[in-house]
Amino acid sequence: MFPPLLPTSFLQACSHELRSKFLKRAVQTITYMPHFISIVVISGMLVDFLARDGLINNILSSWFGFTPLTFLQESGWFRSIYVSSNIWQNIGWGSIIYLSAMSGIDPSLYEASKVDGANRWQQTFKITLPGIMSTIVILLILQIGNFMTIGADKILLLYNPTTYETADVIGTFVYRKGILESNFSYSSAVGLFNSLINFTLLVLANSLSRRTSDNKLW
Repeated sequence: MFPPLLPTSFLQACSHELRSKFLKRAVQTITYMPHFISIVVISGMLVDFLARDGLINNILSSWFGFTPLTFLQESGWFRSIYVSSNIWQNIGWGSIIYLSAMSGIDPSLYEASKVDGANRWQQTFKITLPGIMSTIVILLILQIGNFMTIGADKILLLYNPTTYETADVIGTFVYRKGILESNFSYSSAVGLFNSLINFTLLVLANSLSRRTSDNKLW
């Protein structure tokens, strides 16, 4: 489950270009909030919202006549729930980083583009996104280095034996083998192998970025 960095950066650029200050602040508040809330609280909110008598099922049953679903007990729903909640949880930190990068763009570029007749969308694609491209690339490289390191903490808080088939990741596997089964040597070997793969991916991503652009970590 790879973090959608490029769509996230695009959303941040678009929210920065919103004309309505109220809408702009509302979007930014909604995206900032989850990053500063404990993952235990986020997981508890998901459990309550997705319960059989929770908010989501109440909306689906009252508005659309659907039969209530047990989302967290069905393996087919777990990945979608995890990915969407992960995007919501992490987009706030991306907002802070990308908006900081946007503040470094020369305002005279926007003024000159207005003189040339550019609209807001043209400014977004021609000025804003190119202006934060180096930030996007650096964060992309760092995320590639964490490609196989998925937060097992939230999965442990959400999953159950009925969703092991689709919810299990290396982190939860290491937890079960090391903590629950006391197989410490095997779980340590799996963790070390996982770290080596992440390091290799990081080096390869940085080498590729260095050859194709001026953006690199070292």
